[in-house]
Amino acid sequence: MPRSPLGLASTCYMTVRRLSDGLQLLQHANTLEACGAQAAVAPGQAPAIRAYCEQNTLYFEAMAALPRDAGDLTRFEAALREAREAGARCVRVVCLSGRRYETFKSLDEWTRFAAEARRRLALAVPAAERARIPLALENHKDWTLEELSALLGEFESEWLGVCLDTGNNLALLDDASEFVNAFAPYAVSTHLKDMALGSVQDGFLLAEVPLGTGQLDIRAIVASVRAARPSTPLTLEMITRDPLRIPCLASHYWAAMPHRSARQLARLLELAHRNPAPLARLSDLPDGSRLEREEHNVRACLEWASAHLS
Repeated sequence: MPRSPLGLASTCYMTVRRLSDGLQLLQHANTLEACGAQAAVAPGQAPAIRAYCEQNTLYFEAMAALPRDAGDLTRFEAALREAREAGARCVRVVCLSGRRYETFKSLDEWTRFAAEARRRLALAVPAAERARIPLALENHKDWTLEELSALLGEFESEWLGVCLDTGNNLALLDDASEFVNAFAPYAVSTHLKDMALGSVQDGFLLAEVPLGTGQLDIRAIVASVRAARPSTPLTLEMITRDPLRIPCLASHYWAAMPHRSARQLARLLELAHRNPAPLARLSDLPDGSRLEREEHNVRACLEWASAHLS
């Protein structure tokens, strides 16, 4: 097989194997003929990561947590320096580690969180500019399309872009194609994934599936990113796990985001009803088969990309 046009995010291995070490992930990616990796940089690992990438012509993207406050800024600046030393082309960050509709019980809670996230970004963006390395803020089931657009407009910095996840915002009822088209110009990094939906009584199920087997137009999504940001790598995030339950017909789902439209809700429910096939559940497999399924899904994505995206 030729080298795949995809790199691997460490989150491809967050369920079974838990492969989060940057150098080990790069070595595994190289074994699979992937073209790079996105992972955290362990202390002291930066020179080895840079050397391995240069020897094998791989790209690398770092991951770091945003500074919590001014006292935590020193730790964040050290992470940026390590990323630069490792040869990272950007640093992926997130505002929310969980999911908006599960984390917040009211609009006031979300509003306070959003203000805190802005304060943390206000510390992080100047630090990234000083370190001369861009931040890639992932849409992590937190900001809607309109909110993320406004957030980027507030900072309007070449050092703050997005890690464009092609599937996450389905959980907030955004259309995947509209979201990608809106943020492709800001895509410093990507999490490329295909998604399949299924129906449940209180909403829909949402699952990452191997590329080309889901309900997203992956070729059109990639074309949009490549047209807007030709140099941005395509990084695979194939998370093998049980489908996520999106309870969009339950009242608590709407507490922290009451402004989603009926049209958005209907569009996602229609997608879910259109897919009659049951979604695979990792927990249904015996323990010995789960690692095999995880690795099979990643390999299937790389092979599909080599055939259809090169």
